[in-house]
Amino acid sequence: MRENQDIKFAGDLLESVTPLYGRFVVWLRRLRVMTVKELLQFSRDGALILFMVYAFTFDIYLAGSGVKLELHMASTVVHDNDRSFSSRELIDRFCPPVFNVEGSIKRGSEGIRLLDEGKTMVVLDVPPRFQHSLLSGRPTHVQVLLDASNSVLGMFASSFCRRIVESFGFQTGLKRLGVDPRQLERAPRVKDSYRVWFNPNQDDRWFMSIAELLNIITLFAILLPACAMVREKERGTVEQLLVTPLTTFQIMIPKVLAMAAVILAGTSISLFGVLRFCFDVPFRGSILLFYAITLLYVFTTAGLGLVISTIARNLGQAGMMAIITYGPMIFLSGAWTPPEAMPRFMRQLMLLSPLHYYIDASYGVLLKGAGVSLLRGSILGMAILGGGLFGLGMWRMRRQFQ
Repeated sequence: MRENQDIKFAGDLLESVTPLYGRFVVWLRRLRVMTVKELLQFSRDGALILFMVYAFTFDIYLAGSGVKLELHMASTVVHDNDRSFSSRELIDRFCPPVFNVEGSIKRGSEGIRLLDEGKTMVVLDVPPRFQHSLLSGRPTHVQVLLDASNSVLGMFASSFCRRIVESFGFQTGLKRLGVDPRQLERAPRVKDSYRVWFNPNQDDRWFMSIAELLNIITLFAILLPACAMVREKERGTVEQLLVTPLTTFQIMIPKVLAMAAVILAGTSISLFGVLRFCFDVPFRGSILLFYAITLLYVFTTAGLGLVISTIARNLGQAGMMAIITYGPMIFLSGAWTPPEAMPRFMRQLMLLSPLHYYIDASYGVLLKGAGVSLLRGSILGMAILGGGLFGLGMWRMRRQFQ
């Protein structure tokens, strides 16, 4: 009797499980078919494919090789009113690779004109009787005029000029006092020692190329799902999808999956074809972890694309709204402006930018070799924002379909 009851219970359990398994298989089949359909539609859009190829290759290469944050061969002209040995020694210290002395001028007004026209960046003005003042022990001054239109490069130029002039003045003073600079090595002093981690050569190409890659991923993660849905509206195929046995989730998730696959493919091209091959960027962490974080981030920002698709009526509107959404995310991410340099309320708004968490996690994996234990805060922040944004997008889509 006991065995018969067990057999009957197993049969009932199998009958209850079989329909669930069958529905799950059907759900996976629909998901696969709809994802393939989205990939086929994407493959027929030649203009979008060319744009993505350019963005993931040439755009990242230009950002890494064309944008420089360090001072290099700054155009310099000299107004030497003394023409002495000391003035020539000072001028010779403004040398490559930081400065490039391109000539001398006869009048100070000519230097002002060159600065106004943007033809030079630094004007070094040595006063008359410069050497005589140094030899007689009287203080003298050197004027340096800088073009600080680019505030970052202007700050660097000011710092380099100050160091050069101060070093020249200090060494000249020691010579006049008859002190051998080598004797200072035996004097008590504080010696500063520092180490540069993660980018020892301070190569801007590493930072700029990775930052541009993350920006491109952000743009397409918003734009592609939005365009995929808006394209259904323009072609009138939304109504055809609504009369199928597909749910709203089954209509939307294949679009996100297909576009995520396309973005990951472009990311792979950028990582190994541009960052590693052209700029020799080291990948110190797990590439699989970076792909997993990127996939999570794509789903995070895809929610914004879904919201945009419920508002936009055509591809033009979808593109404009994507740019409007993309801009604040960039400025609040910390990629261009350090968070410490922002006002307090802006730093609080950064917590609402998924790109802020993605940048921290990506640099942590690629350049610092960080693991999940060190990045769990950024990953958790992306997951929370992603769940909220994706849920909002799905809710808007359901309301639109209803």
